[in-house]
Amino acid sequence: MAVNSEGRREVLGLAIGPSEAETFWTDFLRSLTRRGLRGVKLVISDAYEGLKAAAAKVLNATWQRCRIHFMRNALAHVAKGQRDMVAAVIRTAFVQENHDAAVAQWRQVADSLRPRFEKLAELMDEAEQDVLAFMTFPKDHRTKIHSTNPLERLNKEVKRRTHVVGLRGLTPASPTVLLASQPGRHHPPGRRHPARAERRVGRLSQIHDTGNSGADQPS
Repeated sequence: MAVNSEGRREVLGLAIGPSEAETFWTDFLRSLTRRGLRGVKLVISDAYEGLKAAAAKVLNATWQRCRIHFMRNALAHVAKGQRDMVAAVIRTAFVQENHDAAVAQWRQVADSLRPRFEKLAELMDEAEQDVLAFMTFPKDHRTKIHSTNPLERLNKEVKRRTHVVGLRGLTPASPTVLLASQPGRHHPPGRRHPARAERRVGRLSQIHDTGNSGADQPS
């Protein structure tokens, strides 16, 4: 999923691979560039080294580590009763006016936590550049580009719709489910309505199940 220069979110592609290896992500990103993807400024994801390497190689773009996932990883090094306090201290870096101020605050927080939470401080040292990459962008953009929340919401909606129509896992109908989950963006006036698309997914799933019926069908 991407956001264009007009601030509009678009689903750019869907692929299924055996792992999160760099080879998979490289092939996938190259398929997008062959279709015309250009000018990528920032790639936001979880801490997948394969995707990070592929994005640098294929897109030559800055990488942003999802801030929310980082916070979950960071707070795993803190006792439950102290997590709210530590989270609040770390977040002070995210409200600074610019990238330089954020970096200075980040380092100060890491040093202040180091005596009690050494592993957390080391994680902050390692992740500084990746977690604060979004701070180099305009202030008005930052709330939209610091995490993978939009993609997480899309994945949740796809899972909901596949459950509704009785699909199990990824099937040939999955792209239709993906498009049906994007009302108003991929359905021009007079074309298939999301609700009708969802019914069509149901028919596709029936065809898929029928086509897989037989002695070798998994239970």
